[in-house]
Amino acid sequence: MVACSTHAGRATSDLRFGFAIYDFVRVLNLEQLSELLQNNRAAAQARVKEFAIGGRLFAFNSRSAIMGVINLSPDSWYRESVCLTAESAIQRGRVLREQGAEIVDLGAESTLAHAERMDDAAQSGKLLPAIKALRTANILVSAETYQPAVARACLEAGANILNLTGRANSEEIFHMVADLDAAVIICYVQGNNVREVRDFDFRADPVALMEDYFSRQIEIATRAGVEKILIDPGLGFYYRNLQDSAVRVRHQMTIFLNTFRLRALGFPVCHALPHAFDYFGEQVRCAEPFFAVLAALGKTDLFRTHEVPRIKAVLDTMKVF
Repeated sequence: MVACSTHAGRATSDLRFGFAIYDFVRVLNLEQLSELLQNNRAAAQARVKEFAIGGRLFAFNSRSAIMGVINLSPDSWYRESVCLTAESAIQRGRVLREQGAEIVDLGAESTLAHAERMDDAAQSGKLLPAIKALRTANILVSAETYQPAVARACLEAGANILNLTGRANSEEIFHMVADLDAAVIICYVQGNNVREVRDFDFRADPVALMEDYFSRQIEIATRAGVEKILIDPGLGFYYRNLQDSAVRVRHQMTIFLNTFRLRALGFPVCHALPHAFDYFGEQVRCAEPFFAVLAALGKTDLFRTHEVPRIKAVLDTMKVF
């Protein structure tokens, strides 16, 4: 009786997963994709800057890359990625590398609206031991923060990339990145930082808004001497008017498919893959692989994910076509 109940539960879960996929893809069709391409054909041919990070060349024009996630905050809901000690972070970092991640992204403060705000000392206390240990293991590390003092500490500890989730003090931070020959991921954020966003501005084409924002930030960064730049549309940020699941997912899908338009700025695009929990439910770990398909169609260069082996399988399969 228990076995039958378990089987029925699994079948129901699988059916819901199937309906979730159907709900997504029925709003897309070849005609829409063809129109998107026809209207932006020049952008579709754009090439982006390639560069070495930690001595390893990332040839973004011919091969995308994967960034695995380690969350050092107990507030992070994606339990599989949470590591509360430096030792567990090191172990997960090694596993992520074996699964196919070329970079590991560390974050000490969750982006969830209700998550605890952490001061500089608390963030650094979590990040620095993990950064030093992972770099000792020759694992490329990205450190996520919007605080200048934390950014400096992480870069001096050996972080190869700064995942900048704010725009306040960006010029100061870009100088730090340049001085230590690191790379930076410039995240699109409407607000001072990821924790201070409110409503998303939909009064114009969001891709055009992002192009304008990134153009200005790229100019500031290059003027400061930064040569290794990636841009991230910030699809995982918790804007107040993007809490409705249909609105949020429609926005995310639109940006994924329009990614190639952002590549026309000349720099590779990083995407943090979302979860769409309201649609995927118990199958939430399948959400990031689904969105990876759309992101890949849009010509994403770096995939930030909690599900490294699943994303690698998706990208490897798409190369067969």
